[in-house]
Amino acid sequence: MMKKFLNRPEDFVDEMLQGILAAHPDQLKYVADDLRCIVRADAPVSSKVGLATGGGSGHLPLFLGYVGKGMLDGCAVGGVFQSPSSEQMLEVTKAINGGKGVLYIYGNYSGDIINFDMAAEMAELEDISVASYVAGEDVASAPKGEEQKRRGVAGIFYVYKCAGAKADEGADLAEVKRIAEKAGASVRTMGVALSPVIVPEVGKPSFTIGEGEMEIGMGIHGEPGIRRGKLLTADEVVQEMMDKIIPDLPFGKGDEVSVLVNGLGATPREELYVAYRKVAEILGQQGISVFKTYVGEFATSLEMTGFSLSVCKLDAELKALLSKAARTPFFEQVQL
Repeated sequence: MMKKFLNRPEDFVDEMLQGILAAHPDQLKYVADDLRCIVRADAPVSSKVGLATGGGSGHLPLFLGYVGKGMLDGCAVGGVFQSPSSEQMLEVTKAINGGKGVLYIYGNYSGDIINFDMAAEMAELEDISVASYVAGEDVASAPKGEEQKRRGVAGIFYVYKCAGAKADEGADLAEVKRIAEKAGASVRTMGVALSPVIVPEVGKPSFTIGEGEMEIGMGIHGEPGIRRGKLLTADEVVQEMMDKIIPDLPFGKGDEVSVLVNGLGATPREELYVAYRKVAEILGQQGISVFKTYVGEFATSLEMTGFSLSVCKLDAELKALLSKAARTPFFEQVQL
């Protein structure tokens, strides 16, 4: 049985967007008479590379939650777990173009790739220069050596943050893309899930996990992980995840990192901090220092119970960009 605070399931996405726009009129607006074309309230920002993203609903604050100062300029919003259309992406592109081109940053999912590529072609016909970065840092979704097949998950936060800061410095399109690529290549993520999700228009769980079971490596749409088995203790789960993350980049003694502990929608922050306690212990044992930790919800999956861990290796350049101030409806940071 589905128990959600809804009106009509088919109105879920648009009513959610109406609520967000009503709550944050100083930060967000929609364009082209389409609620699903969300941009900064002050868009376009002149003489700045525009940053655009997009993806399915059901993942707040991903994707539209990072539209704001110091991060993204616009987002095309799809249905729950569905890609936005190329036409919607084009409208966002036009609305955020400040004269220096637009960088698309989005996750490695086939529907998004097709529609964003088409939008880029249409934008070029309108004399808007477009570049793209496809994020994919989920170590559970493809083995080392096949990174191009990996899913983009919560670690895309670091790409938004660093590329957004670089764009605010006035960098050109090629330079902002370089930073997006550098940040994305420096992040590794893995997740674990304890429960399924219910897409409102479907009305029933999209998959099942038995009582007392967990799935290590599950994706944010319920994509299969690498192992399903008995629920382990928090320390055991974190150890298993970090044993996959650390050697993949690899991270090593003397590295400085940022850590993102991300709840998937129904995991209390208390449990996320229990998980981070073990992450910090493991990194300390490896001689890896932590510059900045983020704990909370950054990329969810409706009411899924679970969390993901992202570790981002920093150098002086990325550290400086990560430290810059940002303000969106779902994320705010003062200069570190």
